[in-house]
Parts: sequence; structure tokens; C-alpha cells
Amino acid sequence: MRELVEIITKALVDKPECVEVREVQGEQSLILELKVASEDMGKVIGKQGRIAKAIRTVVKAAAAKENKRVMLEIIQ
Repeated sequence: MRELVEIITKALVDKPECVEVREVQGEQSLILELKVASEDMGKVIGKQGRIAKAIRTVVKAAAAKENKRVMLEIIQ
């Protein structure tokens, strides 16, 4: 899952070297924390959060295929 988020995000931003994805193991799920450069935050979130929602949808679909529960958080 981590690699999937990195690939998608690096394609969207101007500074792909600043993209970081951390995995935090929860009790019943995996939490992915996505961190990008502050000037790229708008590109990752998109208008009214549409791009962020699309990334979350792709990650949840890939996780469902592996019978896992994954949540994506975009942090600064």
C-alpha cells in the first residue's frame, strides 16, 4: 500500500523528493500518513478534496483486495 500511495503522489507534485509515507499499525487497521511539501499540499488535496478522496478510494480498493483495512491521512 505504501508504494502505491508514493507512486500516485509523486506523479502529482512538483517536489517528489519531499513525499514521505509512514505506516502506523493500528489495532485493526493500517494507517498511512502522507507528508508532502507545503506548496504541493493543494495539488494532493485538490478542489473540495476531490483528489484526496480519489487517492483514498484507490487505496481502499487495493486494501480490500488483500482483505485489509487501510486509512490514508494527509498531514503537514
